[in-house]
Amino acid sequence: MTGDNEILTALRENPERGFRLLMANYREPIYWHIRRLVVTHADAQDATQDTFVRVFRGFSQYDEAYSFRAWLFRIATNEALRLLSKQRGHEISLDEATADLLDAKADAYYNSADEVAARLQQAILLLPAKQQLAFNLRYYDDMAYEEIAQVAETTVSTVKVNYHLAKEKIIKYMETND
Repeated sequence: MTGDNEILTALRENPERGFRLLMANYREPIYWHIRRLVVTHADAQDATQDTFVRVFRGFSQYDEAYSFRAWLFRIATNEALRLLSKQRGHEISLDEATADLLDAKADAYYNSADEVAARLQQAILLLPAKQQLAFNLRYYDDMAYEEIAQVAETTVSTVKVNYHLAKEKIIKYMETND
């Protein structure tokens, strides 16, 4: 896996090579981040593609004071929300993002054979969006609280509270729904 500094250097010096490195390192993590927000494979593919187009076009606006990975995930989060907004016919915020997802049907790419994983996903979808985002980024993407705060555009303490609440709710759900 290529480091972010190498990707950043390549994007500046040889954008084509930089974009290949970016895709090699982040295509899968970004896809799964978006997939957890929009649920379906087709929607996740569309939003992932749009994410990388925006990253490539907006790279000159990247502020190195922030984590590159957090910047990428913030764009991905915004693309997922943009897609959900289009589907609903109005703009939505992170707070509204999960309201209709509980009714979303799993598609052919979803493996529900693992009951524990299916229950975990259901528990996550029941969380308020900010808790869902904090939990997903910490649990699945192993992000530091500081990076999650950058993605969610909030404070580290707020992220910690959201993660802790999410974890408690998930544990309770898993214990009572087996």
